[in-house]
Amino acid sequence: MAQNLLAARKRVRAVGRNAGRLESLVAAGAETFVCDLTDSKALAQAFSGARAVYAMIPPDTTSTDYRRRQDRITDSMAAALKKSRVKYAVTLSSLGAEQPEKTGSIVGQHYLEEQFNRIAGLNVLHLRAGYFMENLLAQVGIVKTTGYAAGTFRADLPLPMIATRDIGSTAADAMVRLSFEGSQTRELLGPRDWSMAEAAGIIGAAIGKPELQYVQSPPSQARDVLVQIGLSPNVADLILEMSAALNSGLVAASEIRSASNTTPTSLETFVREQFVPAYRGMASSG
Repeated sequence: MAQNLLAARKRVRAVGRNAGRLESLVAAGAETFVCDLTDSKALAQAFSGARAVYAMIPPDTTSTDYRRRQDRITDSMAAALKKSRVKYAVTLSSLGAEQPEKTGSIVGQHYLEEQFNRIAGLNVLHLRAGYFMENLLAQVGIVKTTGYAAGTFRADLPLPMIATRDIGSTAADAMVRLSFEGSQTRELLGPRDWSMAEAAGIIGAAIGKPELQYVQSPPSQARDVLVQIGLSPNVADLILEMSAALNSGLVAASEIRSASNTTPTSLETFVREQFVPAYRGMASSG
């Protein structure tokens, strides 16, 4: 997203917890501000003078209380926006953010939207994104070790899948135009819906395994695997709750697909450009 703004010749101040991760943006011409995102005073300094802020809650898969962490960061960002009197904000939210409970970590996006909507004088656009295509990269190790794709979603569940680069370009465009007023939401649904069975077929064709199948894992088995690969039990439980919410239809797109919520990067393109190199890299190092 920051790269898109820099390409549009906008001044960018990148805020993060780690200076090393911001180096590429410095090289591209961005200012940087390093701080703890729960430090509202420091964030207010970071936001000072900004016309618009892009706000998101970075993940922490080892957190022992992920929901509390989400709300602490949201409260800090909201306080900083109030103090700095920024007029515009674009947030990374999620499909299902209208639901107040039983959606796993998406409840954190619900809370973020509520808190930002209460800030007087702030024009805010919440981008409710679909399922990240990048989440499919977890299948690299699964396919390599088991010979099939696996997860907690129903095999036939249609998921609006989106490449994160398309979220970034949409957010950057919104921040350049600043044509939104009040509190608004906008879903981002990718180019179309794919089921995990369809995704497995696309992946299989691309990696030379046309017979590749997707298998739905029981929640208890999936939880064990998530913890084994390094996620905290708390985060694993939230992922399972989110998956159940998608499987049941509690989390689903509410907008009719249109030009404004459809984005360009196809799953075939994502698999070719990102999944295949990751798979070949793991295969060659294994």
